[in-house]
Amino acid sequence: PVNFGTFHAVFFNILRHAYRYDASCIIREEERTEIIRKMIERLRLEVEDEKEFISSILSEIGVVKGEMMSLDYYSKNCSEEIFRRLYQGYQSELERSGKIDFEDMLVMCYELFTQRKDILSAWQRKFQFILIDEFQDINRVQYEIVKMLALPQNNLFIVGDDDQSIYRFRGAKPEIMLGFGK
Repeated sequence: PVNFGTFHAVFFNILRHAYRYDASCIIREEERTEIIRKMIERLRLEVEDEKEFISSILSEIGVVKGEMMSLDYYSKNCSEEIFRRLYQGYQSELERSGKIDFEDMLVMCYELFTQRKDILSAWQRKFQFILIDEFQDINRVQYEIVKMLALPQNNLFIVGDDDQSIYRFRGAKPEIMLGFGK
């Protein structure tokens, strides 16, 4: 049968089968915000606009995860050390509560496929032909997973327009589409 879904929906389904996750494992946005808010208090940070700062930090955490960057990331909102502490505290709280965020769905699926070739092979057999629309909005980890899934036949068809990329703030890399032929 044909499967349709966003990257997050497809990858969460894979994680659901591998780890028995359900919807209650996905952290809600207000919970994410509360984690960072409490960390701001704990670290005694003085921020001009708390709501904007929290939103920006969570966005940057998503970019770091989506681009599979190290924590030597240069934050636009705070020092490297503060960002590292916020990131690590956020991740620790997710692990403590048994929750995952949307970026974790991607990173964990990538890690699962790189560590468990048997599981990857089963999903490769299921997804023998892959079509991705709005490909200009793909990020690095999504593309790495798709490349793994498409093997060995590489039956991957993409549709996109680099002039319509609207998710750069979330780590979308339209240049991936531009280099697709290679």
